[in-house]
Amino acid sequence: MIPFLDLKRINERHQSAIEEASLRVLRSGWYIIGKELQAFERDFASYCGTDYCLGVANGLEAIELILQAYSFQPGSEVIVPANTYIASVLPVSYLQLVPVWVEPDPVTMLIDPAQIEEKITDRTCAILTVDLYGRCCEMEPIRALAQQYNLKIIADAAQAHGARYQGRTAGSLADATAFSFYPTKNLGALGDAGAITTHDPVLAEKIRYLRNYGSGVKYYNEYQGINSRLDEIQAAILNIKLPYLDEDNNRRRQIARRYLQEIRVPGLVLPPADSLEDDAWHLFVVRHPDRQRLREYLQGEGILTEIHYPLPIHKQPAYAAINHLHLPVTEQIHNQVLSLPLNPAMTDAEMERVIEVLNQFERA
Repeated sequence: MIPFLDLKRINERHQSAIEEASLRVLRSGWYIIGKELQAFERDFASYCGTDYCLGVANGLEAIELILQAYSFQPGSEVIVPANTYIASVLPVSYLQLVPVWVEPDPVTMLIDPAQIEEKITDRTCAILTVDLYGRCCEMEPIRALAQQYNLKIIADAAQAHGARYQGRTAGSLADATAFSFYPTKNLGALGDAGAITTHDPVLAEKIRYLRNYGSGVKYYNEYQGINSRLDEIQAAILNIKLPYLDEDNNRRRQIARRYLQEIRVPGLVLPPADSLEDDAWHLFVVRHPDRQRLREYLQGEGILTEIHYPLPIHKQPAYAAINHLHLPVTEQIHNQVLSLPLNPAMTDAEMERVIEVLNQFERA
């Protein structure tokens, strides 16, 4: 059986270092907002090429804290991609802002910059980009629009640790960027964890307060904040794994390159290869008009897959008020996408087996 993802195998190489770091934190007696967090924030900011990094509890709250820190008025509109995971958009709704849906480019499956301008109104306050599957959004035209209309750009880079765009690393491309370090991510903790990167000192300072009940000095609260703190153990684990991120991403690129070069299945749409060396390849997402048959065939041959994602946000029960919306490109994507196994712990033999089995699909 070839698993879609084996987290135990991925983390085994770091086991002794993680055990040592966990014991170090335990013995320190300091478990929240301490030296381990400071070290990770410094190192991850340096890695991303930003001035500031703030560790928070998870990726969803990273987006929420950015939106809260900007103090957008309730009812303001945020441009959002229609093709993304619900966690990208829930914070917009939490803060009584209005998500305005933009269809994806059918090739990249990321927000289509050409469709953003027509959605901008005098109520628009920000553009939320999502670097889905490990590929950075086309930021140059998006930045031009943001500058023209005086909008903030908030990036969700939860799937794009180490991805690049025009020589810059994800995390440094927007006014503020949210990261998740959920265990399945390219840089994964051993629990929930997240961070925010930015060049803006004022924003960084406000988020530093907001993540800690709005407090900068114990028991004194400047803002109505929340409890969203990256704990010391997770920060220490992330800092152990950070130096290996580029190496792991390069392994992902090797597998993606082989898939792109060697998979040949009629009707199967492979992801674009134009930014092969810049993408983080968090997921290798293909499309097929008969996805269920393909998935069942692969499972029957011992290859496990996932679907990212089966139901678009605007069709979810949680967003029943907009279930009537018709976003045809997004809906087609959700009906066809299938994620193949791809991770740095995957062996050459497993990769070659996936290719071999896939290429026999129509003859099975």
